[in-house]
Amino acid sequence: MSSETPAEFIASWTAWHTARERSVRAPHGIAALRFTHWLTEEATALEGAPGTWRADATGIVGERLTGTGLTTPSGAQIMTDRVELVHGDELHFGDALLRGMERDGVHALRVLDPEAPTRTSLAGISAFAPDVAWIRPARFVPSPDVTVETESIDGHVTTETPVGRVEFELGDEAVSLTVTGGPNGLWAVFSDGTSGEESYRFRFISMPTPTADGHVLVDFNRAYLPPCAFSDHYVCPLPAPNNRLRTRITAGERLPLGQ
Repeated sequence: MSSETPAEFIASWTAWHTARERSVRAPHGIAALRFTHWLTEEATALEGAPGTWRADATGIVGERLTGTGLTTPSGAQIMTDRVELVHGDELHFGDALLRGMERDGVHALRVLDPEAPTRTSLAGISAFAPDVAWIRPARFVPSPDVTVETESIDGHVTTETPVGRVEFELGDEAVSLTVTGGPNGLWAVFSDGTSGEESYRFRFISMPTPTADGHVLVDFNRAYLPPCAFSDHYVCPLPAPNNRLRTRITAGERLPLGQ
């Protein structure tokens, strides 16, 4: 399944796993999310952020900010009393990072804090031992006209258009994973026979762009934990019914350590 030697395979996986731990535990990494404040049209003071915040037709509005020490990512002081953010925009407030978010037209302000207990208590990420047997050849089947309802961990349901399915065999189980993606590859949410016990309740997996004839490799050694495994303030999507597998997939990340 892999063109690497066994030593190269182990070294490559180890480098990936080390980079994942470093990224998640970074000062403003995934584990640092302390709050996701959902906004309304009413200006409200939010824990971890200066001034007041509200949503309007174009995005997020912060007000009463003069003299609060709020800065841009480049370090420039915010000199106005009012700022406007859209999804993905960021500002710094002391050591914390404020990030705009939008989901189905509803806006939120996120606070990523290096001192969040979810980060400071995180010692690492446990993982199954890498094994080339968990690299599976698969066939990509496009489904451009299909829409599905996706439920998030907080109960929110949204309509999405997956790009297709990835089909392969796991022992006696015929798998047909619903996947999203684009020119940079495919992505899926799945659970398996280890979920909720040996591993977190579900996991994410990325795949390379399929070849012209639909061939794609699914490497479960690179299955990784969703953000909500590290902080309750994320709103991760749950696996589609057909992405809830029976087989125990003893590969990839398992659980946060130390939280």
